[in-house]
Amino acid sequence: MDDRAGRLVRPYTVSNGRTRPSSELGLMTLVMATGSRPKNYLGPDHAQVLELCGGPMSVAELSAHVRLPAVVTKVLLSDLVDCGAVTTREPRTAAAVRTDKDVLKAVLHGLRKRL
Repeated sequence: MDDRAGRLVRPYTVSNGRTRPSSELGLMTLVMATGSRPKNYLGPDHAQVLELCGGPMSVAELSAHVRLPAVVTKVLLSDLVDCGAVTTREPRTAAAVRTDKDVLKAVLHGLRKRL
């Protein structure tokens, strides 16, 4: 990586020409390292992605950190999922999160008092 020139290796080279990941990953999918190391060395880009997965991080965040298109990042992550080095989890949707009606009523009451 050269900051002035940009990435010196084309993204399709990083993913070995693959454009489809073997795992279903969305941009908001959370990824985290399992602590298990790949048996075979996958490459410097895989190592960089794995290093960033110390805590839960979305695919979009990882893509930004490694300066690669999201689809290439997904291919790298799917390789790491396949060898057991990372685990994935879909984010919780708003519908899945239970809300407490009393809290919502208190917030509404507070907003009405301010207006």
